[in-house]
Amino acid sequence: MDDRKFQALVVEEAAGGVFIRTVKERYVSDLPVGEVLIRVEYSSLNYKDALSASGNRGVTKNYPHTPGIDAAGVVVESAVEEVRPGDSVIVTSYDLGMNTPGGFGRYIRVPASWVVPLPSGLTLKESMVLGTAGFTAGLSVSKVDEVISPDEGPVLVTGATGGVGSVAVAILAKLGYEVIAVSGKADAEAYLKGLGAKEVVDRERLTDQKARPLLKDCWAGVVDTVGGDMLTAAIKSTHPHGIVTCCGNVASAELSLTVYPFILRGITLAGIDSQGCPMDLRRRVWTKLAHAWKLEKLESLAQVSALEDLSGHIEAMLQGRIKGRILVDLTAL
Repeated sequence: MDDRKFQALVVEEAAGGVFIRTVKERYVSDLPVGEVLIRVEYSSLNYKDALSASGNRGVTKNYPHTPGIDAAGVVVESAVEEVRPGDSVIVTSYDLGMNTPGGFGRYIRVPASWVVPLPSGLTLKESMVLGTAGFTAGLSVSKVDEVISPDEGPVLVTGATGGVGSVAVAILAKLGYEVIAVSGKADAEAYLKGLGAKEVVDRERLTDQKARPLLKDCWAGVVDTVGGDMLTAAIKSTHPHGIVTCCGNVASAELSLTVYPFILRGITLAGIDSQGCPMDLRRRVWTKLAHAWKLEKLESLAQVSALEDLSGHIEAMLQGRIKGRILVDLTAL
């Protein structure tokens, strides 16, 4: 038995189907079998973590459980040559924090195939300001940049104050795109224009009450993070031969539209899968985020939370009250 102790946020089911969150002491021997043991320095809060931390069995089947789909830290032990003790690494996606104990604990143990070497242009802290949200934004921008150029027209970003949306706005602006940011938050304008958005529009503008097959074309590209009616309207109002990326369904998983945007305007709809993204693409996007796409004042995108304060941020995220990113600092544990 490995009797090394560490602190972790543990979600447990209490009587009456109520889920409680407590910072508890765990043992390294409690972790699952895996090839690489990592001491986590930083993590970040994502919507999927908030669901897991609330007992959503569509994300996490069994409790007690430690969420955290993101982790950045230092390798302590490794059973494979390509990952060595002392390496600084990133682990995001796969099953981390879903049914495998995640980054809201000081240690994780994972397969070597989940591990990404920390790119030279990022610190561990910066990598978790980005986390899965930033990586998903990077995948989305990469798709947009493959199809259109900045001189072809504006790019719409929905859910722009969220983690994915905030990073997407900032990267697109850095690359020279005219960014139109969509938000339902009354106080979002200064924040989003500070990230580089040229214009901020209320999400009510992105509705189509008459359910028309096509709308006036307004955007060369779209990074959609919310799904539902907003995604439907965005597709209908994209320029001919433009591109729409889709990575979220917080508004709805349903998509109600005809084929006309695709067969009359030649629009590309690109799904973004950050969880099962192939490792070669994963490394390429992280390298761009560390170098060509690296954002100035990256850490300003995040609020820093200690593990014991994380529960309040989880509730705020579930209520849609978070702007930007929540960085989880485990270095003091």
